[in-house]
Amino acid sequence: MSLMRALAAVAAIGFGAIAALPAAAQDWPTRTLTLVVPWAAGGGTDVMGRIMARRMSEILGQQVIVENVPGAGGMVGSARVVRAEPDGYTFVFGSRSDAIDMTLYKRPLYNLRTDLAPVVLVADQPTVLVARKDLPVDTLKDFIAYLKQNHATVKLGSAGVGSTGGIDCELFNQLIGVKIQEIPYRGSGPAMQDLIGGHFDYFCTISGTAAAPLRNGLVKGIAVFRRERLLSVSNVPTSFEQGIDFEGSTWFGFFAPKATPPAIIKKLRDASVAAMETPSVQEQLAGNGTYMVSPERRSTAYFESFIGPEIEKNGAPLKAAGVSVD
Repeated sequence: MSLMRALAAVAAIGFGAIAALPAAAQDWPTRTLTLVVPWAAGGGTDVMGRIMARRMSEILGQQVIVENVPGAGGMVGSARVVRAEPDGYTFVFGSRSDAIDMTLYKRPLYNLRTDLAPVVLVADQPTVLVARKDLPVDTLKDFIAYLKQNHATVKLGSAGVGSTGGIDCELFNQLIGVKIQEIPYRGSGPAMQDLIGGHFDYFCTISGTAAAPLRNGLVKGIAVFRRERLLSVSNVPTSFEQGIDFEGSTWFGFFAPKATPPAIIKKLRDASVAAMETPSVQEQLAGNGTYMVSPERRSTAYFESFIGPEIEKNGAPLKAAGVSVD
């Protein structure tokens, strides 16, 4: 074979491979997709992920199954997607926890800035401070006094090391000047069950985990860490109403493995937004205190620009407080 013919053959192979990429993206999806939820089943993140997955299955014409992969503040599940094939069939329901983990852990399992491809920012859930229902306090002022008086024996639960509620409780405790030993669980669902059972005293968690137990009188609502009350639990006063200038919430969004083709990212983003705009989805999520992000924040470009500042914003108080995990 002459040199020119050899080069032509190599070029043909290359052009064929390039031409195949748009075809694969055009046909996507042709099989079941996996949404990794990096927290245990039963918590607010899991519930939100399953609501979105059901509707996205209908929109995409392929089943979207939820796989719970908890551990290390959500890092284990996100790292599973970092290692997945970049074909759009495996994606993760990431959150503010991923941004926290970049500073909290001395050796994070991945780099959120470079190892995952942002798809779309989905929703936000405020942090709620809840206590066992027989804790002898009702207001945030009384709760703070109780913590200061009983700090050596009070027990604090969390959804896990690096969970957003756990970090918010840590920052809140620093604000009021107490140090409480944390009992980490493998998700907010298991932690909430033990709080209901009276195995520990209080818990900071996302509204999606807190709403139903509060409405059913299984736990006591002390404060919502935001300026306005939650419609889903409107009887729980805010921290600001009770004289404490403290705010906490958790964002959620979809990420795919890096190098996922842009055409597939766009299809996944469009299906996500269509699910977000479905009235039944909005109604279900509003019931557990979830706020869909506004339309101007739903582009992939916006989510890409959002990640770096979030890592810095969440890392600053952790560095200042000297909070880190090996």
